[in-house]
Amino acid sequence: MVAANAAQHSPVGEHRREGPLIVTEDVDLLDDLLRLCAAAGAEPAVHHTVPERRGIWEAAPLILVGGDAADRCRGVPRRGGVLLVGRDQDDPDVWRQAVRIGADGVLCLPESENWLVDRIADVAEGVGRPALTVGVIGGRGGAGASTLACALAVTSAREGRRTMLVDGDPLGGGLDVLLGGEQAQGRRWPDFAASKGRVGGGALEESLPRLHALRVLSWDRGDLVAVPAEAMRSVLSAARRRGGVVVVDLPRRVDDGVAEALAQLDLGLLVVPGELRAVAASHRVASAMSMVLSDLRVVARGPYAPGLDEHRVADALGLPLAGDLPADPGLPAALDDGRPPGAGARGPLARFCTAFWGSALTAEATA
Repeated sequence: MVAANAAQHSPVGEHRREGPLIVTEDVDLLDDLLRLCAAAGAEPAVHHTVPERRGIWEAAPLILVGGDAADRCRGVPRRGGVLLVGRDQDDPDVWRQAVRIGADGVLCLPESENWLVDRIADVAEGVGRPALTVGVIGGRGGAGASTLACALAVTSAREGRRTMLVDGDPLGGGLDVLLGGEQAQGRRWPDFAASKGRVGGGALEESLPRLHALRVLSWDRGDLVAVPAEAMRSVLSAARRRGGVVVVDLPRRVDDGVAEALAQLDLGLLVVPGELRAVAASHRVASAMSMVLSDLRVVARGPYAPGLDEHRVADALGLPLAGDLPADPGLPAALDDGRPPGAGARGPLARFCTAFWGSALTAEATA
């Protein structure tokens, strides 16, 4: 059942948000609609007929009218977001009733339960523009992809954006460690690995550790846990619905879960050290990633071998250049002092991240 799935995977601490207006006297139908609202994390208002108080009908974010109440809703002000809910889609009277009350459509339960849970949850969360979602992948081992992913997220949060950092590499050691938050309270990937269906965006955000003004979904220190494609889809979709910025640190291999993550990215950054062997290794990574990801760009990382620079690295891979990332001599000392990548506004890494967000967010706003 939809409600059972949603309840099983709703993170702890989920708060109910304003839900639909329900108009029905059908006890069985009301029970079903209340169950679906609970699954979506929404608190509905229930009336047996059109609310007498002026403005309630007009202000409701979504209205669900039971087939039994359609005649009592004739003459209501016409508006969008009205759905007639019944049991028999083949009943011609249901469609006539929908026309009379100006409904957008007719839903029949139980067939439309999944769709309706999503619709109620969208209303409850106030879904707007999805987050700009950026993936970071290393062209070879030790390329610095995790460091760049953390720096991008920390910089975004420091500049005042809602930011979530997602660790998509179970063998990477955990981005919470790189951020100095391995002991922080909150949920990790094993808590979401069995997720099916919809995960509430607000509930996800509230359940994760908050580190350096951003939310982090990382790994625990337990045994390796596989994240199926369905769980990756549910979690990243929830993260994106909250808006702002989502940064995903990804491994170089492509399994079903990684392919799902790639499919949800707006753009990917391939970090390539300025070495011939690194460029050769990056060819294979770029080929695999480009099968799913349409916008993959190169971040060339110095120092460079003789005969190479950032433009030649990008040209050799046949990919656009996102930028040059010079060596940052102050980074090791900063990490030793407990300062995460991107915490300061100075240095090559900070300058790269600031410039990248300025360019990427401007392009998104004008798209």
